[in-house]
Amino acid sequence: MRSDQSLKTNMRNETKAKQLFTTKELALAGMFAAVLAVISQISIPLPTGVPITIQIFGVALVGIILGWRLGMLATVVYILLGAVGLPIFSSFRGGINVILGLTGGYIWGWVFMVFLCGLKPKTGNKTLNTFLMFLLPVLGTIVDEIIGGLQWAALSGDISIYGVFTYSMVAFVPKDIFLTILAVIIGIPVRKAVQKLI
Repeated sequence: MRSDQSLKTNMRNETKAKQLFTTKELALAGMFAAVLAVISQISIPLPTGVPITIQIFGVALVGIILGWRLGMLATVVYILLGAVGLPIFSSFRGGINVILGLTGGYIWGWVFMVFLCGLKPKTGNKTLNTFLMFLLPVLGTIVDEIIGGLQWAALSGDISIYGVFTYSMVAFVPKDIFLTILAVIIGIPVRKAVQKLI
């Protein structure tokens, strides 16, 4: 009886190993892509054309809860759906022109950010692991700010790179770092609950 159960368990594990994503994982990724779509609508428009949003919070949360693999899947699905025209980017915008526009760098930069947010440090040192669990998402936020800022400066024509990053340091970076840290604090206990479902 036990050998039959062991055989079934092994077969399930082998099937799961052969699949890139399980059905549950795909469902979770789709659900969190929808979460990103909802969070993206919370924004404050600014005269510069780059609105203040809490999307960074959503991206960080997705990475922390789902891990880098599923987090990247959910984020890429969200970006692709928006790129083909669904109005799920901030202010109910959609289309490839948004990706290629002023704010586009901040959007596709999330792929790198969610990867860093989703890494789970395993150094063998609990204190160092905790430190890295906060540091990596913050680094992801900074990478996203750099990518977004470079594209914004390149396309604006009338603002220098120095001007973009100076403005970002005042308007975006402190808020985004705070939101990222908040996402880590909220996301860690949620991740433990989600892992039990997969």
